[in-house]
Amino acid sequence: MTWDWNYAGDLVSPLLDGLRYTLGATVLGYVLALVLGLVWAVLRRSPNILLNQVVRWVVEFVRSTPLLVQLVFLFYALPQAGIQFSAFWTGVIGLGVHYSTYISEVYRAGIEDVPRGQWEACTALNLPRGRVWFGVVLPQAVRKVIPTLGNYLIALFKDSPLMLVITVPEMMSVATTEGGKTAQYLEPLTIAAAIFVIVSILSSVLIRRMEGRYAAI
Repeated sequence: MTWDWNYAGDLVSPLLDGLRYTLGATVLGYVLALVLGLVWAVLRRSPNILLNQVVRWVVEFVRSTPLLVQLVFLFYALPQAGIQFSAFWTGVIGLGVHYSTYISEVYRAGIEDVPRGQWEACTALNLPRGRVWFGVVLPQAVRKVIPTLGNYLIALFKDSPLMLVITVPEMMSVATTEGGKTAQYLEPLTIAAAIFVIVSILSSVLIRRMEGRYAAI
């Protein structure tokens, strides 16, 4: 194999187009994971034993199932039940739901690390439940787990190429398609890998800065 610089230059534009899908799915999937993860974490603290156990087993089931299988199920099986999304939104939902189960455990650890005195003070002041969570508990809990939440963002980004199995034209899908046209895979896969590394490093630097500014010491 020899490196073809002209061919590599022609690949930059289509790969960057694929990167837009990759970043879009990563950001939207991560936001969904943050929201759903918080829902799972709060429901796990419910005094209702049945609800608590149902959420626990749902989370465990999703965590124990490969993301690839979940994406294929959402894309090919759900339409049979009359539920259908575009390939892109199926990828977003699959990534978001899968990572929400991991993020829920991160939230849970942060919530449990909030001093018991904070809960008792809220009870003594008879604060509304919403204010207890969003005004007292979560601001403290989230600051403690910013580094871990950031790590899951990068992990989600690196798992986004799995969307190629449901026909999302993300960067790795574009790389394999372009390579198949010429039977030259060295350039497209290498450039795609380099872009993944660059974006991951930049994301890591940003997360470290956020950690230094917001995370509790």
